[in-house]
Amino acid sequence: MFKNLLVTGGSGFIGSAFVRMVLRESDCTVCNLDALTYAAHPDALREWEGHPRYRFVQGNILDQPLVERLLSTCDAVVHFAAETHVDRSIALAYPFVETNIKGTLSLLEAVRKFPHVHFHHVSTDEVYGSLGKTGAFSETSPYSPNSPYSASKAASDHLVRAFAHTYGLSTTVSHCSNNYGPYQHPEKFIPLMLLHCLQGKPLPVYGRGMNVRDWLYVDDHVAAIWAILCKGKRGETYDIGGKSELTNLELLELLIELLAAERGVDPAQYRKLISFVADRPGHDFRYAIDTAKIERELGWHPQVGLREGLMRTILCPH
Repeated sequence: MFKNLLVTGGSGFIGSAFVRMVLRESDCTVCNLDALTYAAHPDALREWEGHPRYRFVQGNILDQPLVERLLSTCDAVVHFAAETHVDRSIALAYPFVETNIKGTLSLLEAVRKFPHVHFHHVSTDEVYGSLGKTGAFSETSPYSPNSPYSASKAASDHLVRAFAHTYGLSTTVSHCSNNYGPYQHPEKFIPLMLLHCLQGKPLPVYGRGMNVRDWLYVDDHVAAIWAILCKGKRGETYDIGGKSELTNLELLELLIELLAAERGVDPAQYRKLISFVADRPGHDFRYAIDTAKIERELGWHPQVGLREGLMRTILCPH
């Protein structure tokens, strides 16, 4: 059982949810290394400032000497730090190569000097590419990334596996479906739509809104990562999904229904804001994850249904 964690990107949306869970539900110490880029949300961990088991260090994962100093007191790294927004990667790919590929390489080189340290790499289902109307990704699905973002994550996955094979590093990898929940940056679909509803702004939907995603509540995701750390087999990959597939338009309609009911307004007030816009270049049609492996081997199952998770998100002030 690990006792001293280095969490990269721990002030981001998913990373902060993981840090909160670990501090709340275990006796582990957590060192949060975060560069505090635009996507960070320091308020997400405000309640833990000054806690004896929590330490925040502002810094970049490319700063290998800094990472090595932090690793000297840790027994595991949980690597969340990444550029993640597909639209940004389409506009400019260089930051994704710098952080997702070079940053992961820098961390792995540092871990090589501490062979007792386990490295868990948090990745995405987007490395598998796009699905048709049927089927689901599994841990044995071939890689076929279609955006600069997913290509950069695929490259980082391969680096982790290569370092494990070549240098004998202790590693695990996880791929997750689309996350949602409190503290998510408003460039993402769900917080963007909620914010625009409240502000009376257009609700931009790519194409005709028929692209399908599997939605995973963030607390379920971090619980799965904790299960992998505690019970996962070294060298293995685990896929994490929410079993909640909807088209983008169906999801928006559900968001509108829940938000309108919560605020006591006519949902038509929000529906009239829906605006169909030109589709994203290379837009993957559908993602879905087969969670059989993590359920069978680690006993993890998603606990938060989509309606409940969306209500938690709506009711959270952040």
